[in-house]
Amino acid sequence: MRSVALAPLPNAPNARQPGLDTLRALAIALVFFYHYQVFVSHAPTFGWLGNVGWTGVDLFFVLSGYLIGHQVFAGLAQGQALSLPAFYARRLLRTMPAFWVVLALYFLFPAVMGGKMPPPLWRFLSFTQNWNLQPGTAFSHAWSLCIEEQFYLVLPLLVWAGVRAATAWGLKVRTLWGLMAGLTLAAMAWRASLWDQFGREIAAGGVGTEGYYPAVYYATLTRIDEFLPGLAVALWRHAHPASWARATSHGRAWFFAAIAVTALAWYGVAEHYYIDGYGYGAFMSIAGYSLVAWAYAALVMAALSAGSPLRQWRVPGAAALAAWSYSVYLTHKAVAVIVAKALAAFALPQPLLIALITVVCVFVGWVLYRLVEKPVMRWRDRQVPTLFPQAADRSTARAASA
Repeated sequence: MRSVALAPLPNAPNARQPGLDTLRALAIALVFFYHYQVFVSHAPTFGWLGNVGWTGVDLFFVLSGYLIGHQVFAGLAQGQALSLPAFYARRLLRTMPAFWVVLALYFLFPAVMGGKMPPPLWRFLSFTQNWNLQPGTAFSHAWSLCIEEQFYLVLPLLVWAGVRAATAWGLKVRTLWGLMAGLTLAAMAWRASLWDQFGREIAAGGVGTEGYYPAVYYATLTRIDEFLPGLAVALWRHAHPASWARATSHGRAWFFAAIAVTALAWYGVAEHYYIDGYGYGAFMSIAGYSLVAWAYAALVMAALSAGSPLRQWRVPGAAALAAWSYSVYLTHKAVAVIVAKALAAFALPQPLLIALITVVCVFVGWVLYRLVEKPVMRWRDRQVPTLFPQAADRSTARAASA
């Protein structure tokens, strides 16, 4: 059996992938549809697509799991040592500057940004704002960023410990697969326990659905398993390169299979996630979060597989929207509400109103990206160019010697 030391993977470029850009653009579009219905129109403006829009966050989680896992496992596959300081520096410089700008706006101009004071500042700065978060608070959508940062905090520590355990005890790759399966089952078991308390509107011994969002929807332990499908794709790519090559040679099969399972997952969310008069469906609350994430992992596989339309198609504007998606996510909810209030007196036709609000949301996200995200990332790439600085130093030394 192969050790946990990963097999080298030839030809693993870090260039942007059109399919992954399309998925990231899809993720921010879904989130926008959902938030527009909830906070602007207060009506099913986008129909079932808006109803499943909250799963755009789940797609972001899966993409984050894959992209971070790909970066880490690619270096390990080449026998390189992950630098924890470099990892944390790169992640903080990637996510924090734009977040701090928007966070400052919420605290400096609460009336403009939504009319409510956000939770205490320390909750945002410590990335614990999602713990026991009550719906309706200002900047509530930062809950997903908190979970992502918690994931980024824990993942490199687990990798560091896993590499040392492999050296000391001969840990096998199959152990990692077993660990991911165990964590997924543990998350389902925890959601089952919480659903029994908060899932039904009226339940003997329960407290109704009032506590569902703080306990289940926003909570770390109930959502953290949604990063695992993306990690699994990255682990498959780097730990089993021969199997990966065979699997990704069937791009069209992956594409149609991914479309099918995603459609099935969306159907489950639209019809069985929340049931009027009953509460949150047991199956979708317990297993649904994981199944949606695994369906999105199938889309990631389709985006990476040769011959898949998702990999081959370059959707106009998707690459740009993908690049701006983080800044758009941070700002879009407040901007949409502000613009809707400003245009309310004009009684515009709904299609025109939607178009104007969308354009302004994307424009504000673009401005934040251009003024904050992009300059900081350029500086970061000069100061901390890699997660594996020792390998980079050796390459530089070899080049200088040559």
